[in-house]
Amino acid sequence: MIALLLLAFAPHLRIVTFGDSLTAPRDGVVTYTDVLAAELPKLGISADIWNAGAGGNTSTQARARFDRDVLQRRPDLVVIQLGTNDSAIDVWKNPPATAPRVGLLEFRDNLLYFIHTLREHHARVILMTPNRLAWTPKLRELYGRPPYNPNGPDGFNILLDAYSDMIRGIAAREGVPLIDVAAAMPASLLLDGMHPNTAGHRLVAGLLLKAIPSLLKP
Repeated sequence: MIALLLLAFAPHLRIVTFGDSLTAPRDGVVTYTDVLAAELPKLGISADIWNAGAGGNTSTQARARFDRDVLQRRPDLVVIQLGTNDSAIDVWKNPPATAPRVGLLEFRDNLLYFIHTLREHHARVILMTPNRLAWTPKLRELYGRPPYNPNGPDGFNILLDAYSDMIRGIAAREGVPLIDVAAAMPASLLLDGMHPNTAGHRLVAGLLLKAIPSLLKP
């Protein structure tokens, strides 16, 4: 009852969901941002919500648009989910790439920049790990060579898992709420081995809907 009373007097929120194609709008899919927009009012939380996901983005590319797409919205809360593209080694290129698109330390520095800058702007942050990946025939064709292991069920996650571990560590050290999508999302909820379907997005939204009200408590 006390929690409900607190929510009843909660201020109008400005929320930005910030990430790559795991966040961005997708044809035929109800995204977790869409679900939040529909469900938060049912919890007594009034909010404007902007989807600032951009397909293909690394954290470095996201940082380049951070002011325009996030800070200029004057958010109270920002949900950040990045890492999939950072961790990718484009072995399908000619010649093949030999290193991740964004190294682990640069990825760390980018996340810390987001967190510290948002705090300076009095905004709260929720970090999310990206969902793990699953092999499909197309993905094996593109990425089925070292350092990836196309014969192992987790062979596409060799690098991504390290980036998710970095997110977990940053969340713990910075005292930032964490939604561990990597641990929660089954492969059966992926459209194409990489991106969640509507049920997957609803799963993510459900985790966020449990976390967001607690951020409003004094």
